[in-house]
Amino acid sequence: MKKKLVVLTGAGVSVESGVATFRDNNGLWEQYRVEDVASIEGWHRDPALVLDFYNQRRLQLATVKPNAAHFALAELEKDWDVTILTQNVDNLHERAGSTRIFHLHGLLTQVRPENCYNDVDNYSEESVFDIGYDVVNLGDLAPNGAQLRPHIVWFGEAVPYINAAIDHVMDADILLIVGTSLQVYPAAGLINYYQGNRLVLINRDETPYDHRADLVFHESLGDIFSQL
Repeated sequence: MKKKLVVLTGAGVSVESGVATFRDNNGLWEQYRVEDVASIEGWHRDPALVLDFYNQRRLQLATVKPNAAHFALAELEKDWDVTILTQNVDNLHERAGSTRIFHLHGLLTQVRPENCYNDVDNYSEESVFDIGYDVVNLGDLAPNGAQLRPHIVWFGEAVPYINAAIDHVMDADILLIVGTSLQVYPAAGLINYYQGNRLVLINRDETPYDHRADLVFHESLGDIFSQL
């Protein structure tokens, strides 16, 4: 039986593919306030602005490709029972070949009706629709007649897969944390549920949990995974 490897990934994995993040100075996020495009209040104030923002991100996602880290994590499935818990909203893990992925913060290539909430206890995947890299505009309606919104977990909203993520971390033989500063909760708190004794942390910068890891690497993820 393969040992269970759980991988928590963050923005550092995707940034090496050219995906824009909150902290990048590449123009995309600089044009907007986080409160305007990544909160439910921002959606209620100006849904057209929010839709345009995620349309831009979706179109940008179509231009990038998985990198060495994505492919290396997919290759691990040959020898391990791998579950990926990602904070990233892109589909690069899927495109690299990983097969068991929980998108804790949603997925850019999906939408749902605005009156369908991602409540932890009443979450239903049946209300989520794949749209690929298409744009969504005001007036684009779900089958139930509600406006379509990005299937993204905004600030102040529940993380629907958090309980499943906790269960996977608690069952892990090895916990591998890649490309995250472990500062965004509740995802960062998953490390506290790990009960094993093989914690590996790979991130370009230091994290608040470096002292707890058995192995720590502060290097380019591409360099680390190319060597692996």
